[in-house]
Parts: sequence; structure tokens; C-alpha cells
Amino acid sequence: MPLSAATAADRARILAEALPYIRQFHDKTLVIKYGGNAMTDPELKKKFAFDVVMLKLVGMNPVVVHGGGPQINEMLDKTGKKGSFVQGMRVTDDETLYVVEAVLGELNQEIVGLINQAGGRAVGLNGQDAGFIRARKLMLDSETHQGEKLDIGFVGDIESIDPSLIHHLDAADFIPVIAPIGVGADGQAYNINADLVASELAQTLRAEKLLLMTNTPGVLDKSGKLLTGLTHAQIEALFADGTISGGMRPKIQGALDAALHGVKAVHIIDGRVEHALLLEILTSEGVGTMIRAN
Repeated sequence: MPLSAATAADRARILAEALPYIRQFHDKTLVIKYGGNAMTDPELKKKFAFDVVMLKLVGMNPVVVHGGGPQINEMLDKTGKKGSFVQGMRVTDDETLYVVEAVLGELNQEIVGLINQAGGRAVGLNGQDAGFIRARKLMLDSETHQGEKLDIGFVGDIESIDPSLIHHLDAADFIPVIAPIGVGADGQAYNINADLVASELAQTLRAEKLLLMTNTPGVLDKSGKLLTGLTHAQIEALFADGTISGGMRPKIQGALDAALHGVKAVHIIDGRVEHALLLEILTSEGVGTMIRAN
């Protein structure tokens, strides 16, 4: 059926609007933290995979880092174990680590399969593969007792990331899909916050953009209004007055660190919006909050 004149004009406008962005970001690396509802809703999962493949086909280099919080919580509930968090970080004992590794491994393969079904060439990894994410035990600074350190189990802080494996995959036109597990010098696996992995990886790869998918429209002020653009100073003020707190704090801190260390723009986008990635990267309006160093 032929398109109506109005529909044809709309589609032509959309394609014309996307062209400058395709040119601008050609051969640039985009690190995408995939999480939230986009990982649980079947239609959103398919559309995410389509978006990633689309970005690859127009000449960009997407690298996916995924979380799995809701799925991990669900599995822990089935085993009768209650998950707990400190300052937005999951407390991870031996049993919890076993569940985390199992769930993330299963999710990793599901994402790889969806991207491949959409026409891409995805490869699943975690930081233990070739030891490319080196980690050490994370000790949290107590928010209530100055100088006190909190032990939250097998939770890792990143020591270093070796980008060579990712570079090899990019050069061969594969799409890396990374589960946030790191490895210590003694071979111990560590659960690492996926936002932290995405942030550190974006810095290491000198990515053009870091995109963090969430279950909110972006960063909101105290009245619930979307803040479409934020700088370093503005984020520090939002930390100080408690506007950004809890599980959002490590996400935004990772975003800020990336912006301060060479990533040109960081985007907090709503994964509940269909084709959120394409809308944020290939249109002038975008669908979330953009963070820059200045």
C-alpha cells in the first residue's frame, strides 16, 4: 500500500533529521547500560535489540553493559533469601554471589540472542573473560560513622579494565554484551554495580557517549520535574540537598565521573519509552537528562 503524502513527509523528515547525527557519530563508541523495564518487558526487549543493531548498521560501535537487579531479586525470593542493600549496593555473600552469577549469565545469553535475531552479531562476556575487568573488594564509607568502613561481601571495585578484547570485537564488527562481574588477583569473582562498570568502560574506551537506561524519565528535581541538562556543579548540589539519593546516587555519580574523564556526553534515558536509544541519539529532542562536565 502506498504511503499517504503526510506519512511520507513525516518519514522523510525523520530520516533527514537523523542524518547529521549518523554522520557525527560514525565510528564512535557508545556504551549503553541496559536495565530497568527495558529488560523485563518482551516488546521493549525486542525494540532495544533492534535499536542496538540499527546503531551498528549505520556505522556506530555500541557496547552493551547489562544489569539484572529485578531478576536477581526474583531468584533470591524463590530460594527464600531476602536481598539487602547498603547505599544502593547489593550485599553479596556466597549464596547471593552464586545467584548473581547464574542470573547474569542467563540474561547475558538472552540479550545476545535477541541482538542476533535482530540481525546483529553479538558476543556475550563478563569481566572474568581474559580477566579484562580486574577488581578488588569494595569497602563502603559509612554515611553515619565517619572513618568507618562497611563490608558488604563479594562486591567489587574496579582496579582496571583492559580494552583490547573489546577493541578486537569492535574491529570485527561484533557487538560486545557485558555482564558486570569482575575478577580479583586471586581469581575471586566480584559482583560490580553495572552503572559503575558502564562508566569505567566508557572512560577506558574513550567513548563518545554513555547512555544509562532507567525506569524514570531522567533526573528529576524535588517537585518531580525533569532536568534535561546538568553540569558538575548542579549535580553536586543535588547530592548535597538529598534530591539524588539511594540507588540513584551511584548511577549519577558514575555518570558524572564519566563526564569528568573524557566521555563527551552522558545520557540518563527512560527505558520504558519504545526506541529510547534511537530517539536520544538520532533526534534533536532526546528523551532524558544529558550530563556534561561543564
